[in-house]
Amino acid sequence: MKNPVLFVTGIDTNIGKTYATAFLAKKFMETGEKVITQKMIQTGCSGNSEDIEKHRELLGQPFLQEDEEGLTAPIIYSYPCSPHMAARIDGKKTDLSVIERATQKLIERGYDRVILEGAGGLMVPLTEDCLTVDYIQQKDYPVALVTNGRLGSINHTVLSLEVCRNRSIEVEYVIYNKYPACDRLICEDTVKYLTGYLSKYHPNAILLIMDELV
Repeated sequence: MKNPVLFVTGIDTNIGKTYATAFLAKKFMETGEKVITQKMIQTGCSGNSEDIEKHRELLGQPFLQEDEEGLTAPIIYSYPCSPHMAARIDGKKTDLSVIERATQKLIERGYDRVILEGAGGLMVPLTEDCLTVDYIQQKDYPVALVTNGRLGSINHTVLSLEVCRNRSIEVEYVIYNKYPACDRLICEDTVKYLTGYLSKYHPNAILLIMDELV
């Protein structure tokens, strides 16, 4: 049975994960699936999760009941930094089981897909003892990796894909974000290279081009 949770991660911060999360949600909704987005840990804000608010805006949705209940953003810290540091600054301890329970409640409410957006990349520490990739591996979640064509992105993308391969994590999608626009030749060559790399090392992964902001 296919895992209903798809974890969205990126090759770096500010790579377009929030837009890619909405992009994927829209794609699945168009096939008739019941989909909801979730933010694993939100840092840099208080009150509502700004990433969840952006998901709703991009999808043309109102704030959902699950948003009001805190199920879609179960942990929010005020300082804009890595989750392990943000928790320390706020004088809190991150309980990762809170996230797992929130995700499970969304599944129990009948959602076919929960698109779970992470914070930063695979090696971001969620706590002093747990990296994002550890959590993904423990839960056996497939991933959607967001990348783009900026200089250095091939290196960062391949490193992320190698981590997934070494950890036996399924890469379901690689999303190539065309925003902001980069050098056309670099963009085209990056897509060509990644297509070849995926066919060799992640043959079941689907490369999607995000050429419009949902």
